[in-house]
Amino acid sequence: MKPDFTRWLPAIATIPNRKTTLSVVGVTALAGLAFGPTAVAAPITAGPHAGAVAAIDRATGRTSTGVTVESGLTTAGRTDKPDAGKPTRDELIPHGVQGAQSRVPLDDAQRDNAKTIIEVAKRTGVGERGAVIGIATALQESKLYNLGHLGAWNDHDSQGLFQQRPSTGWGSVEQIRDPEYSSTVFFEALKNVGGWRELPLTAAAQTVQVSAYPFHYAQWEEQAADIVSQLW
Repeated sequence: MKPDFTRWLPAIATIPNRKTTLSVVGVTALAGLAFGPTAVAAPITAGPHAGAVAAIDRATGRTSTGVTVESGLTTAGRTDKPDAGKPTRDELIPHGVQGAQSRVPLDDAQRDNAKTIIEVAKRTGVGERGAVIGIATALQESKLYNLGHLGAWNDHDSQGLFQQRPSTGWGSVEQIRDPEYSSTVFFEALKNVGGWRELPLTAAAQTVQVSAYPFHYAQWEEQAADIVSQLW
């Protein structure tokens, strides 16, 4: 595993269609990346590792010259008084964050997927807190990209925003690659977790995901809350 590459997976997807999945073609340069729940919590950094940039360029057939990536949502400039209709910090992070927090920059594809997760959170009734859990989970599992099958680097048959597995009953491949469907089944599963609103984020996410790395969801809570605060 190459942690530096893993932290900058977001730069890989460049097609704006929110349902676009990353092709396996040309991904040989990314051997060893962890696309599932294996990212390690780390401090915020200023930019991708040079090796990651080279691997991304090779995988996507583009050069890094002129490519811009929108910076991640931050807490800078936030006031205690929320905008009208915006959730409060107490609603978004009622139990406080656990452990070191990670953060990645977001591009249009990631933001579109985040918007979809938020829309589905509203529709399924899990509200602001559910949206934070959903986005934090997707940040850990896919860095908010709608990933297709990655061949030898896949975690079993995991795919999509939440790395759900067709073989374990989450739905067909086509369904799981639909951000609206994958978000819906994630939230419906979350609603079946007793007392999920009172659980720490990582415990609620882990009960749904059954990950081999249950504590890694916690590192994304702060950025997930910032995303929900801006896009709600």
